[in-house]
Amino acid sequence: MSTEMPPAGRDPVASTRLQILATEHWSLLATRALTYTESLGRVNMFLAILSGAVIALALVAQADHFGPIFIAVAIFMLSVVFFTGVATIARLMSLNRDDFRWVIAMNRIRNAYIQVHPELEPHFMTSPYDDLPGALQTLGIDIKGSSALGSIGHGLVTLPGMLSMIVAAVGGAIGALAAIGIGLPPLGVLLIGAAAFLVVAVLLGMSGRRAVTRLSPTLEPRFPSPKT
Repeated sequence: MSTEMPPAGRDPVASTRLQILATEHWSLLATRALTYTESLGRVNMFLAILSGAVIALALVAQADHFGPIFIAVAIFMLSVVFFTGVATIARLMSLNRDDFRWVIAMNRIRNAYIQVHPELEPHFMTSPYDDLPGALQTLGIDIKGSSALGSIGHGLVTLPGMLSMIVAAVGGAIGALAAIGIGLPPLGVLLIGAAAFLVVAVLLGMSGRRAVTRLSPTLEPRFPSPKT
């Protein structure tokens, strides 16, 4: 059975269909707005926890003069910040997957608009196709013209990417404090901190990459992009 809609001029209920589609479209837009709101709320919560931990550590440092008590308290507090950061990144990835689904749904609605009024297709900048290339076009991501270095750069400027760098820095600080606690020389402390930073950054980057590759709709595309 064909899923195409007859032109509006030949269909007496075309206006009703457009109203239903528009209602669903606005509902999806509102849902995307809620997704953005939660994403920013999660980021703000993590940054507030990080700022509070730094202020508390500054007070402890004044009292203990960077002694063993300060190192123990700092490792504990930064571990809490580290866990909160990892959990925040995981939630942001989940919200990004949800947002991707809403984009797919709006692309399908856009396809229905074009079926009702095909003459409007040249005026749409976003995609009417519900496959991965169509969704990325709607999101403004060019996968054909981007290099590997450009993809990495794009990932770093996203919310999960920037938070990953902050969390990796916290992990590096924990490693450096642990090295100080066991009495390593300054060079050893620097190497341990740098190694911890790199390990955490790579692990979070790999996790983020896997999350992006899983950003495909759970349903099979109904309106795939035309092959060129």
